[in-house]
Amino acid sequence: MQNPRTGVRWMVAAITSISITAFAPGHAASVAPVAAENGMVVSAQHLATMVGVDVLKRGGNAVDAAVAVGYALAVVYPAAGNLGGGGFMTIQLADGRKTFLDFRETAPKGSTKGHLAVGVPGSVSGMEYAREKYGTMKRAELIAPALQLAEDGFALDQGDIDMLLTATKDFQEDPASAAIFLNNGKPFQVGEKLVQHELAETLREIRAPTASTRAGSAAPSWHRARPAKA
Repeated sequence: MQNPRTGVRWMVAAITSISITAFAPGHAASVAPVAAENGMVVSAQHLATMVGVDVLKRGGNAVDAAVAVGYALAVVYPAAGNLGGGGFMTIQLADGRKTFLDFRETAPKGSTKGHLAVGVPGSVSGMEYAREKYGTMKRAELIAPALQLAEDGFALDQGDIDMLLTATKDFQEDPASAAIFLNNGKPFQVGEKLVQHELAETLREIRAPTASTRAGSAAPSWHRARPAKA
């Protein structure tokens, strides 16, 4: 994603599972490339993508858009986009300089097995490091769309339903998860709303100006991102 107003480009390499089907010679087809004059946003869920596009339209740069998309994915793509994980970010500036942020989860030093080996999430600290160093917009502005999607809910399309159906059994075995990701004990249907009030409350805590340093809040438990040259 690139915004010519700020000259910041953000590139992310994602590894996905690809199914390859053989076709008879002469019948192969490829998807036509898509070009954009002022910027492009791509994500795993269309609502999160639109959040990023809106940030660019409002004058934010590519890193602002990436951070807003990251928070939105925590709401609309619960299978992978979440606050309890981590990630990487590759950034290329307009002058050609590149940098790489590593904010993957870090296991406690004394971890062994079981719950003591759970990694400390890095998503929020990584996105906030990127925003503070390379972005232009305030944290509250970039979290606002995700907060609204969590609080008000969003209508599920077929892709969302298919994703949730893969974990129906797990949801049914865990009351806390069932209360959110099942509709009165049954799988959601296309067009129904997924509302996540507790996630909205967590996003409010992260949105607070002092969230990164305030003891006892949701955000401080996430370790500081570690920048490194690519």
